Amino acid sequence: MTDPSDAPVLVFGPYNADGLAELKARFAHVHHLSEKNLSLLPAGERETIRAVAVAGTFENTDMADLPALEIVGHFGVGYDGIDAAHAATLGVAVTNTPDVLTDEVADTAVALTLMTVRELHHAEAHARSGDWETKGPYPLTRFSMRRKSVGIMGLGRIGLAIAHRLESFGVTIHYHNRSKRSDVAYPYHATLADLAEAVDILLIAAPGGASTDRAVDATVLQRLGPDGILVNIGRGSTVDEAALIEALQSGGIAAAGLDVFADEPRIPAELRALRNTVLLPHVASASRDTRIAMGDLVADNLSRWFAGEDLATPVPESAEAGLVRRAKG
Repeated sequence: MTDPSDAPVLVFGPYNADGLAELKARFAHVHHLSEKNLSLLPAGERETIRAVAVAGTFENTDMADLPALEIVGHFGVGYDGIDAAHAATLGVAVTNTPDVLTDEVADTAVALTLMTVRELHHAEAHARSGDWETKGPYPLTRFSMRRKSVGIMGLGRIGLAIAHRLESFGVTIHYHNRSKRSDVAYPYHATLADLAEAVDILLIAAPGGASTDRAVDATVLQRLGPDGILVNIGRGSTVDEAALIEALQSGGIAAAGLDVFADEPRIPAELRALRNTVLLPHVASASRDTRIAMGDLVADNLSRWFAGEDLATPVPESAEAGLVRRAKG
Protein backbone atom coordinates (compact mmCIF):
# COMPACT_ATOMS: atom_id res chain seq x y z
CA MET A 1 0.00 0.00 0.00
CA THR A 2 1.35 3.46 -0.93
CA ASP A 3 2.35 5.64 2.00
CA PRO A 4 -0.09 8.61 2.07
CA SER A 5 2.79 10.93 3.00
CA ASP A 6 4.45 10.20 -0.35
CA ALA A 7 1.79 12.10 -2.33
CA PRO A 8 3.41 15.12 -4.05
CA VAL A 9 1.86 18.39 -2.84
CA LEU A 10 2.13 21.76 -4.55
CA VAL A 11 1.83 24.88 -2.41
CA PHE A 12 0.73 27.36 -5.04
CA GLY A 13 1.63 30.98 -4.41
CA PRO A 14 2.10 32.96 -1.17
CA TYR A 15 1.16 30.82 1.81
CA ASN A 16 1.21 31.06 5.59
CA ALA A 17 4.63 30.01 6.94
CA ASP A 18 3.22 27.87 9.77
CA GLY A 19 0.86 26.18 7.33
CA LEU A 20 3.72 25.45 4.96
CA ALA A 21 5.78 23.98 7.79
CA GLU A 22 2.86 21.72 8.76
CA LEU A 23 2.54 20.41 5.21
CA LYS A 24 6.28 19.72 5.05
CA ALA A 25 6.04 17.85 8.36
CA ARG A 26 3.32 15.57 6.95
CA PHE A 27 4.34 15.09 3.34
CA ALA A 28 7.69 14.03 1.94
CA HIS A 29 7.36 15.87 -1.37
CA VAL A 30 6.16 19.47 -0.99
CA HIS A 31 6.87 21.88 -3.83
CA HIS A 32 6.36 25.57 -3.04
CA LEU A 33 5.97 28.13 -5.79
CA SER A 34 5.98 31.58 -4.20
CA GLU A 35 4.33 32.90 -7.39
CA LYS A 36 1.18 31.50 -8.97
CA ASN A 37 3.02 30.54 -12.11
CA LEU A 38 3.06 26.86 -13.04
CA SER A 39 5.74 27.44 -15.66
CA LEU A 40 8.18 27.70 -12.73
CA LEU A 41 7.52 24.02 -12.02
CA PRO A 42 9.16 21.65 -14.54
CA ALA A 43 6.68 19.76 -16.71
CA GLY A 44 7.87 16.43 -15.35
CA GLU A 45 7.03 17.54 -11.82
CA ARG A 46 3.68 19.06 -12.83
CA GLU A 47 2.58 15.62 -13.99
CA THR A 48 3.16 14.16 -10.51
CA ILE A 49 1.29 16.70 -8.38
CA ARG A 50 -1.69 15.11 -6.64
CA ALA A 51 -2.65 17.86 -4.20
CA VAL A 52 -2.60 21.64 -4.17
CA ALA A 53 -2.64 23.91 -1.12
CA VAL A 54 -3.56 27.47 -2.04
CA ALA A 55 -4.82 30.74 -0.58
CA GLY A 56 -7.07 32.79 -2.81
CA THR A 57 -7.45 32.02 -6.49
CA PHE A 58 -6.69 28.81 -8.36
CA GLU A 59 -7.59 29.09 -12.02
CA ASN A 60 -9.20 26.34 -14.11
CA THR A 61 -6.28 26.59 -16.56
CA ASP A 62 -3.84 25.77 -13.76
CA MET A 63 -6.07 22.90 -12.67
CA ALA A 64 -5.96 21.54 -16.21
CA ASP A 65 -2.16 21.67 -16.25
CA LEU A 66 -1.94 19.24 -13.31
CA PRO A 67 -3.20 15.95 -14.81
CA ALA A 68 -2.71 13.88 -11.62
CA LEU A 69 -4.47 16.39 -9.35
CA GLU A 70 -6.95 14.86 -6.90
CA ILE A 71 -7.60 17.51 -4.25
CA VAL A 72 -7.30 21.25 -3.61
CA GLY A 73 -7.00 22.46 -0.02
CA HIS A 74 -8.02 26.10 0.22
CA PHE A 75 -6.52 28.16 3.04
CA GLY A 76 -9.58 30.25 3.94
CA VAL A 77 -13.30 29.84 4.35
CA GLY A 78 -14.37 31.80 1.24
CA TYR A 79 -13.39 29.81 -1.83
CA ASP A 80 -14.93 31.94 -4.59
CA GLY A 81 -11.49 32.08 -6.26
CA ILE A 82 -11.80 28.36 -7.07
CA ASP A 83 -14.35 26.92 -9.48
CA ALA A 84 -15.32 24.03 -7.20
CA ALA A 85 -18.14 22.93 -9.53
CA HIS A 86 -15.69 22.63 -12.42
CA ALA A 87 -13.24 20.81 -10.17
CA ALA A 88 -15.97 18.31 -9.32
CA THR A 89 -16.49 17.51 -13.01
CA LEU A 90 -12.80 16.57 -13.12
CA GLY A 91 -13.10 14.43 -9.99
CA VAL A 92 -11.03 16.92 -8.01
CA ALA A 93 -12.16 17.52 -4.42
CA VAL A 94 -11.99 20.99 -2.87
CA THR A 95 -11.82 21.75 0.84
CA ASN A 96 -11.82 24.99 2.83
CA THR A 97 -11.26 26.07 6.44
CA PRO A 98 -14.58 27.00 8.10
CA ASP A 99 -15.18 27.15 11.86
CA VAL A 100 -11.53 27.58 12.90
CA LEU A 101 -11.61 31.27 11.98
CA THR A 102 -15.22 32.04 12.92
CA ASP A 103 -14.51 33.52 16.35
CA GLU A 104 -11.55 35.61 15.19
CA VAL A 105 -13.50 37.15 12.31
CA ALA A 106 -16.54 37.78 14.50
CA ASP A 107 -14.36 39.50 17.10
CA THR A 108 -12.83 41.72 14.43
CA ALA A 109 -16.25 42.54 12.99
CA VAL A 110 -17.45 43.80 16.36
CA ALA A 111 -14.22 45.77 16.90
CA LEU A 112 -14.51 47.33 13.45
CA THR A 113 -18.12 48.26 14.12
CA LEU A 114 -17.21 49.93 17.41
CA MET A 115 -14.29 51.78 15.81
CA THR A 116 -16.53 53.12 13.08
CA VAL A 117 -19.48 54.08 15.27
CA ARG A 118 -17.38 55.70 18.04
CA GLU A 119 -14.54 57.06 15.83
CA LEU A 120 -12.03 55.32 18.08
CA HIS A 121 -9.27 55.47 15.44
CA HIS A 122 -9.52 59.28 15.37
CA ALA A 123 -9.75 59.48 19.17
CA GLU A 124 -6.59 57.38 19.50
CA ALA A 125 -4.78 59.68 17.05
CA HIS A 126 -6.00 62.69 19.08
CA ALA A 127 -4.39 61.27 22.21
CA ARG A 128 -1.21 60.07 20.51
CA SER A 129 -0.57 63.38 18.74
CA GLY A 130 -0.79 65.46 21.90
CA ASP A 131 -3.94 67.24 20.71
CA TRP A 132 -5.76 66.25 23.91
CA GLU A 133 -3.32 68.39 25.88
CA THR A 134 -3.06 71.28 23.43
CA LYS A 135 -6.55 71.38 21.91
CA GLY A 136 -8.72 69.81 24.57
CA PRO A 137 -10.93 66.71 24.69
CA TYR A 138 -11.88 64.79 21.58
CA PRO A 139 -15.33 65.97 20.37
CA LEU A 140 -18.39 63.97 21.35
CA THR A 141 -19.10 61.36 18.69
CA ARG A 142 -22.23 61.62 16.56
CA PHE A 143 -23.25 58.01 17.16
CA SER A 144 -23.14 55.31 19.81
CA MET A 145 -24.32 51.71 19.95
CA ARG A 146 -27.27 52.65 22.15
CA ARG A 147 -30.67 51.77 20.70
CA LYS A 148 -29.15 50.76 17.38
CA SER A 149 -30.25 48.04 14.98
CA VAL A 150 -27.77 45.98 12.98
CA GLY A 151 -28.62 44.19 9.75
CA ILE A 152 -26.39 41.26 8.84
CA MET A 153 -26.07 40.21 5.23
CA GLY A 154 -24.98 36.57 5.42
CA LEU A 155 -26.18 34.88 8.61
CA GLY A 156 -23.97 31.82 8.26
CA ARG A 157 -21.41 30.59 10.78
CA ILE A 158 -19.59 33.91 10.97
CA GLY A 159 -22.70 36.08 10.69
CA LEU A 160 -24.37 34.19 13.52
CA ALA A 161 -21.27 34.50 15.73
CA ILE A 162 -21.29 38.26 15.08
CA ALA A 163 -25.00 38.45 15.93
CA HIS A 164 -24.47 36.63 19.24
CA ARG A 165 -21.70 39.06 20.20
CA LEU A 166 -23.69 42.13 19.22
CA GLU A 167 -26.67 41.01 21.30
CA SER A 168 -24.64 41.86 24.40
CA PHE A 169 -24.67 45.51 23.31
CA GLY A 170 -28.45 45.58 23.43
CA VAL A 171 -28.81 46.15 19.69
CA THR A 172 -31.62 44.69 17.58
CA ILE A 173 -30.46 42.14 14.99
CA HIS A 174 -32.02 41.76 11.53
CA TYR A 175 -30.70 39.68 8.63
CA HIS A 176 -30.85 38.88 4.94
CA ASN A 177 -29.92 35.48 3.49
CA ARG A 178 -30.80 33.68 0.30
CA SER A 179 -33.44 31.95 2.42
CA LYS A 180 -34.93 32.39 5.87
CA ARG A 181 -33.39 30.43 8.74
CA SER A 182 -35.70 28.34 10.91
CA ASP A 183 -33.41 28.38 13.96
CA VAL A 184 -33.29 32.11 14.75
CA ALA A 185 -35.91 34.64 15.80
CA TYR A 186 -34.24 37.68 14.24
CA PRO A 187 -36.42 39.59 11.74
CA TYR A 188 -35.74 38.36 8.20
CA HIS A 189 -35.75 40.61 5.13
CA ALA A 190 -36.20 39.04 1.70
CA THR A 191 -34.14 41.72 -0.06
CA LEU A 192 -30.92 43.48 0.86
CA ALA A 193 -32.49 46.86 0.13
CA ASP A 194 -35.29 46.16 2.60
CA LEU A 195 -32.73 45.14 5.23
CA ALA A 196 -30.74 48.35 4.67
CA GLU A 197 -33.84 50.50 5.11
CA ALA A 198 -34.77 48.76 8.36
CA VAL A 199 -31.46 49.15 10.21
CA ASP A 200 -28.89 51.68 11.38
CA ILE A 201 -25.81 49.56 10.66
CA LEU A 202 -25.51 47.24 7.67
CA LEU A 203 -22.86 44.58 8.28
CA ILE A 204 -21.69 42.41 5.38
CA ALA A 205 -20.59 38.87 6.29
CA ALA A 206 -21.58 37.21 3.01
CA PRO A 207 -19.28 35.20 0.73
CA GLY A 208 -18.11 36.51 -2.61
CA GLY A 209 -19.03 35.18 -6.03
CA ALA A 210 -21.44 36.05 -8.80
CA SER A 211 -24.53 35.94 -6.57
CA THR A 212 -23.24 38.75 -4.33
CA ASP A 213 -21.16 40.78 -6.79
CA ARG A 214 -21.80 44.51 -6.11
CA ALA A 215 -24.96 43.60 -4.22
CA VAL A 216 -24.42 46.66 -2.01
CA ASP A 217 -25.12 49.19 -4.75
CA ALA A 218 -26.34 52.79 -4.90
CA THR A 219 -29.93 51.73 -4.22
CA VAL A 220 -29.00 49.78 -1.09
CA LEU A 221 -26.85 52.65 0.18
CA GLN A 222 -29.66 55.10 -0.45
CA ARG A 223 -32.00 52.92 1.57
CA LEU A 224 -29.41 52.77 4.39
CA GLY A 225 -29.56 56.55 4.47
CA PRO A 226 -27.59 59.53 5.80
CA ASP A 227 -27.46 58.20 9.36
CA GLY A 228 -26.54 54.69 8.23
CA ILE A 229 -23.20 52.94 8.67
CA LEU A 230 -21.76 50.18 6.47
CA VAL A 231 -19.35 47.56 7.84
CA ASN A 232 -17.82 44.94 5.53
CA ILE A 233 -15.77 41.94 6.69
CA GLY A 234 -17.04 39.62 3.93
CA ARG A 235 -15.71 40.24 0.44
CA GLY A 236 -14.78 43.50 -1.25
CA SER A 237 -16.56 42.39 -4.41
CA THR A 238 -19.91 42.56 -2.58
CA VAL A 239 -19.79 46.38 -2.49
CA ASP A 240 -19.95 48.73 -5.47
CA GLU A 241 -16.97 50.85 -4.39
CA ALA A 242 -17.74 53.74 -6.74
CA ALA A 243 -21.25 54.00 -5.32
CA LEU A 244 -19.90 53.72 -1.78
CA ILE A 245 -17.37 56.52 -2.34
CA GLU A 246 -20.07 58.77 -3.75
CA ALA A 247 -22.39 58.03 -0.80
CA LEU A 248 -19.64 58.74 1.74
CA GLN A 249 -18.54 61.94 0.02
CA SER A 250 -22.09 63.30 -0.39
CA GLY A 251 -23.39 62.30 3.03
CA GLY A 252 -25.64 59.66 1.52
CA ILE A 253 -24.44 57.43 4.36
CA ALA A 254 -22.65 58.46 7.54
CA ALA A 255 -19.59 56.20 7.64
CA ALA A 256 -18.05 52.89 6.60
CA GLY A 257 -15.74 50.39 8.27
CA LEU A 258 -14.01 48.16 5.74
CA ASP A 259 -11.68 45.19 6.12
CA VAL A 260 -11.99 44.09 2.50
CA PHE A 261 -11.78 45.81 -0.88
CA ALA A 262 -12.53 45.10 -4.51
CA ASP A 263 -8.91 45.14 -5.73
CA GLU A 264 -6.76 44.24 -2.75
CA PRO A 265 -4.24 45.41 -1.69
CA ARG A 266 -5.09 48.53 -3.71
CA ILE A 267 -7.53 50.82 -1.89
CA PRO A 268 -9.00 53.73 -3.86
CA ALA A 269 -7.39 57.05 -2.95
CA GLU A 270 -10.87 58.52 -2.50
CA LEU A 271 -11.61 56.05 0.32
CA ARG A 272 -8.24 56.68 1.98
CA ALA A 273 -8.87 60.42 1.93
CA LEU A 274 -12.23 60.24 3.70
CA ARG A 275 -12.42 60.92 7.43
CA ASN A 276 -15.65 58.96 7.79
CA THR A 277 -14.00 55.62 6.97
CA VAL A 278 -12.11 53.01 8.98
CA LEU A 279 -9.85 50.97 6.71
CA LEU A 280 -8.22 47.69 7.77
CA PRO A 281 -5.89 45.61 5.53
CA HIS A 282 -7.97 42.40 5.44
CA VAL A 283 -6.98 41.30 8.95
CA ALA A 284 -10.23 39.76 10.22
CA SER A 285 -8.69 36.32 10.77
CA ALA A 286 -5.08 37.49 10.92
CA SER A 287 -3.84 36.20 14.24
CA ARG A 288 -1.15 33.57 14.36
CA ASP A 289 -3.30 31.26 16.50
CA THR A 290 -6.07 31.27 13.92
CA ARG A 291 -3.77 30.96 10.92
CA ILE A 292 -2.07 27.94 12.52
CA ALA A 293 -5.48 26.32 12.97
CA MET A 294 -6.34 27.08 9.34
CA GLY A 295 -3.08 25.58 8.10
CA ASP A 296 -3.58 22.50 10.25
CA LEU A 297 -7.05 22.01 8.77
CA VAL A 298 -5.74 22.22 5.20
CA ALA A 299 -3.11 19.61 6.09
CA ASP A 300 -5.70 17.45 7.89
CA ASN A 301 -7.88 17.36 4.79
CA LEU A 302 -5.01 16.38 2.51
CA SER A 303 -3.84 13.72 4.99
CA ARG A 304 -7.36 12.30 5.30
CA TRP A 305 -7.78 12.16 1.53
CA PHE A 306 -4.62 10.16 0.90
CA ALA A 307 -5.31 7.91 3.90
CA GLY A 308 -8.73 7.06 2.41
CA GLU A 309 -10.62 8.78 5.24
CA ASP A 310 -13.58 11.17 5.05
CA LEU A 311 -12.60 14.78 4.44
CA ALA A 312 -13.11 17.09 7.42
CA THR A 313 -14.43 20.08 5.47
CA PRO A 314 -15.30 19.42 1.81
CA VAL A 315 -17.01 22.36 0.12
CA PRO A 316 -20.67 21.75 -0.87
CA GLU A 317 -19.88 21.24 -4.57
CA SER A 318 -17.48 18.42 -3.69
CA ALA A 319 -19.85 16.86 -1.17
CA GLU A 320 -22.71 16.89 -3.68
CA ALA A 321 -20.46 15.13 -6.20
CA GLY A 322 -19.53 12.47 -3.65
CA LEU A 323 -15.94 13.69 -3.42
CA VAL A 324 -15.60 13.29 0.32
CA ARG A 325 -13.25 10.30 0.38
CA ARG A 326 -10.58 9.12 -2.03
CA ALA A 327 -11.59 6.08 -4.03
CA LYS A 328 -9.51 2.98 -3.42
CA GLY A 329 -7.04 1.97 -6.02
